Amino acid sequence: MRRVVAPIATLLDFDGVLVDSEPVHLAAFNDVLAPRGLVIDEARYATELLSLDDAAVFRAVLGAAALGDEEIDALVAAKSPRFLTRFREAFRVFPGAEALVARRAARGPVGIVSGALEAEIRFALDRMGVAAHVGFVVAAEHAPASKPDPAPYRVAIDALRVRGHAGSAVVVEDSLGGVTAAKRAGLRCVAVAHTYSHDELAQAGADAVAANLAALDDALLDGVGA
Repeated sequence: MRRVVAPIATLLDFDGVLVDSEPVHLAAFNDVLAPRGLVIDEARYATELLSLDDAAVFRAVLGAAALGDEEIDALVAAKSPRFLTRFREAFRVFPGAEALVARRAARGPVGIVSGALEAEIRFALDRMGVAAHVGFVVAAEHAPASKPDPAPYRVAIDALRVRGHAGSAVVVEDSLGGVTAAKRAGLRCVAVAHTYSHDELAQAGADAVAANLAALDDALLDGVGA
């Protein structure tokens, strides 16, 4: 008798997992901060800011107490077109990204859970040719807090329930804050060592760590997600 495999949802982070865009985000932040005489260096971005959404980055760099919501919104709005301009010129996906999305869509629902803005995510999914395989997107606009808070993944869990998925799920992350968010939401998580080392990701709580997307086969993802 043929064994029936239960659908497993796959929740994918975006920047640093599917697209090699973190250097582009950093450059766009610095475009906006330059008139204020500020620069975020690569070390600070990697250690403190990488998993945050745009609003949280600006609050961290400029001081939350000194900025109102309207000013934060204006900074985020100023950064997005700068990011997209740079991203169009330097669009890079990690090898195997398109195949991963398509393959996981055949196993169950696929969602993107990211601190990026929805327009940025949709642009990349269209350019990658995988938009039809993604059932929903949880972007920065859709969650009340950014990773490492579990809120984005809790929104994703609700989205799966609305779509009738009552089975298990596996998260794919690349950042320490992303792993922390997934685990705080009660989800199983596989990390890819695109941005941080194997040991750092394991210490953050990842259930498994793969060197790259080529190592993310269905056996690993299904085994962790089951």
